[in-house]
Parts: sequence; C-alpha cells; structure tokens
Amino acid sequence: MPQLRAYQPGDLEALYQICLKTGDAGRDATALYSDPRLMGEIYAAPYGVLAPELTFVAEDAQGVAGYVTGNPDTRAWEARLEADWWPACRARYPDPSAIPPEARSPEQARAAFIHAPTPAPEGVVARYPAHMHMNILPRLQGHGMGRALFERWRAAARDAGVTGLHVGVNLGNPGGQAFWAKCGFVPLPEALTGPAPGTFWMGQDI
Repeated sequence: MPQLRAYQPGDLEALYQICLKTGDAGRDATALYSDPRLMGEIYAAPYGVLAPELTFVAEDAQGVAGYVTGNPDTRAWEARLEADWWPACRARYPDPSAIPPEARSPEQARAAFIHAPTPAPEGVVARYPAHMHMNILPRLQGHGMGRALFERWRAAARDAGVTGLHVGVNLGNPGGQAFWAKCGFVPLPEALTGPAPGTFWMGQDI
C-alpha cells in the first residue's frame, strides 16, 4: 500500500524524475528535453530545497512516485525564487530570448521562463494567494493517491493560515482540470486571470 509522508532531502531526485515523466500535459516529457532536470527546476525542486515544509510525497515499494508542493504566499515565493533559485539556473540554461517565441522548442520555452518568469495574475493572487503543484506517476494514478496528497497538503496549508488557493493547469490537460474540479476548485473568470494563453486557472477557498 502506498504511504504518504513528509518530503526528505533524499527525495529531491525523485521530484525531478516525476516532474519530467508527467511534464507533457500529464504525459511523459522525456523526449522533449535533453536536460532531464529542466522541468523540475521550475515546478518541483525549488520547493523541496527552499521550502520543504509544505512538500509531501507518495511512496510505494518501488520508491517515491508522487508529490504535492506549493507555497502559502505566491508573491513572496516569486521574490524568493528571484533571489535564491533563478540566478543559478540562468547560469546553466542559455537565454533564448533572441529566438521568436513561436519558433522555440519546449526546452527553449522553459529556459525563457527561467530567464523571465511570468508572475501569477494579480487578480488570482489577490483572491487566492497560495498555490500548489502535484504530479503522480501512472502506477499510482487512479487509486485515490492524488486526492490523498491534496487533502494532506490542504490540511497543512490551513494550519499555516492559508485561506485561498489556486492552481494553473495546462489547457492541454483536461484530465488535470477534471481532477482539480473534483477537489473543489472552480474555473476563474478572465476578470481575475486576464488573458491566459495555455493556462486554465482554478481556485478555491480553504
């Protein structure tokens, strides 16, 4: 039976691997990236390294196969990344800004985000200041582990004083949108999100 537990430093490599294996709108993104750590540098590893207290993992006999993470204050987190995480990443990944966005490979698009991160929409953060990320390998999907991880994170977030939470879901991942809806998230109107190409914003009061 899979077990949920708090993140430990030795889980960092698993975060990178899971992020890659689910990084193509929920599917395996290994073929899209020559650097298998690139996705994790954005969506997983900084949470484990800089703020592990709100990171939890699902582990079975084969090892860690899922994680949930996030931060109660999105604007403060964006500032923390700018100070303590992005500089080292920028030294590793070339800035592709000279390449038109429509001509960038998936790897170049991720590198562009590292060099010029897009902040979460102001209307979303004002109403739902916390954010979270979750990814689970196929072997644990469909067994209630996603909901269990979410409930674990939400309970910890409430204890930390969180009252509003948002997620940004890839528009090409309808399964992810359906999952978050089952967890109580609602689609956010454009009045809060502004134009949101590629991202389906959802929020909930907790």
